[in-house]
Amino acid sequence: MAAADAPAPHRSRHRTDLTGGRRRAGRLRELLVSGVVDSFGLSLGWTLFNLVATRRGGLELAALFNAAMLLGVVLSAPVAGRLARRLHGRTLLLLAGTTEAVLRVATLAALLSGVDSRIVAAGITLMHVAAYTGFAAMRAEVAAVDARPRAMTRYALSIAAVEAAGAGVAALLPLHKASTAVVFTVYGLSLLPTMLTARRARTFAAGAPVLPGVRHLTRVERRCAEAGVRLPLPVLAAGGGIMLLSAGPTLLSVALATELHGPHAVAGAAAAFSAGCLLSSWAVDRVGRLRLPAAVVWPLWGVGMLIGWLLAPAHVAGLFAAQVLSGLSMTAFEGGMDARLAHAARPGTVTTVLAWSASTRALGSAVAVRTLPALAAAPAVGAVAGAAAAVLSVAALLALARTRTGHAVAGR
Repeated sequence: MAAADAPAPHRSRHRTDLTGGRRRAGRLRELLVSGVVDSFGLSLGWTLFNLVATRRGGLELAALFNAAMLLGVVLSAPVAGRLARRLHGRTLLLLAGTTEAVLRVATLAALLSGVDSRIVAAGITLMHVAAYTGFAAMRAEVAAVDARPRAMTRYALSIAAVEAAGAGVAALLPLHKASTAVVFTVYGLSLLPTMLTARRARTFAAGAPVLPGVRHLTRVERRCAEAGVRLPLPVLAAGGGIMLLSAGPTLLSVALATELHGPHAVAGAAAAFSAGCLLSSWAVDRVGRLRLPAAVVWPLWGVGMLIGWLLAPAHVAGLFAAQVLSGLSMTAFEGGMDARLAHAARPGTVTTVLAWSASTRALGSAVAVRTLPALAAAPAVGAVAGAAAAVLSVAALLALARTRTGHAVAGR
C-alpha cells in the first residue's frame, strides 16, 4: 500500500516540498513572472526619472542620481543580512516591497516637483536599499528551488531584458500629465505580484522557528545557519573590481544615448540591450563548455561590456552594438557570479551572500558612474572604454597563462 501511495519516480524529480505539492517549474515560473512585472515597472519609472534629470542637469545630475542608486545597493547588503537573520522570506519580501513602492512614487514626485536634488538623491538611496534587499530575497528563492547557473542566469536575463523593454517604453512616452500618471501607477503597483508570491517563500530566518509550509531543517542545517555567514571576500572583490572597470557606460546608457544621438536613440538602445540579455543564456552555455576558470571568464565578460562603446560615439549603430554586447555580458557575468555564490553558501545564508554579491558589484559600479563624467565627456567615452577593456584583457590573459602553467605542472 505504501508503495502504491508513493509518487511516481518521474514525477518526484519535478516536485518540490512546498505546500500543495507545487512543482519546481511552476514555482520558478511564478518567481520569474513576479520579477518581470516588478522590473518592468521599476525600469519604466527609473528611465523617466533619468530622462527628466538629464534634461534638467545633463550627465552630471544623472550621474548623481545613479550613484545614489548604487549607494543604496551597497547599503542593502548589511540591511538584508540583518533582516534575513531575523525574518522569514515571506516577511522580508513584504517589508521590502512595501517600503520600495512608497519610495518609488515619492522620489519621482519630488523630482518632478523641483525638490532639492540632494533630498531626492537621499530618497533614491533608501529606495534602492529596500529594492535590493527584496531582490536578494527573490534570488534566494530562485536558488532554493534550483541553484544551477542556468536557472539563475535565466532569472537574471529575464529581469535585465524586461528592464530594457521598460526603458524603451519610457523613452517613447511623451511627457504630459496623462502619461506621467500612467507611469506613476505602474511604477508603484508593479510590486504587487512580488508581495503575492512572498506568501509561498521557502527561505528561512537563521535562529527562527520554521513557519508552516517551509521545508523542515535538519540539525546540521540549523547549526550552519546559526553559525553565521562566511563571505567569500576574494570572489566579491573580483566582482566589484570588474564592475568598477566595465559598468560605467552601460549604467549611464540613457544619459549617454541622449547626449550622443538625441532622446530618440534611447528606445533603440534599450531594445538592443534587451536583445543582448536574451542571448546571455546561450552564451553562458557555450562558455561553460570550455571549462575555463572564473578568473579568465569574468574579465572577458567585462571586456564584452566595454568593447562596443569604442564605436558608440561615432554612429547610432555603434551605440546599439555596444548595448547588445553590454546586455549579453553584464547579464552573463552577474548570473554566473550569483550562481557560484549561491551554490557555495551555507544553508540559511543564501539571501545574505547574494545581497553582498549585488552590493560589491554596485560599489564598483557607483565609483565607475561617478568617475566617468569626470574623466571624459560623452563623445570621449570610447577612449575610456578602450583603456578599461585593455586592462581587463591583460588580466584574463594572465589568468589563462597561470591556468595553463598549473595544468602543465600537474601533468608532470
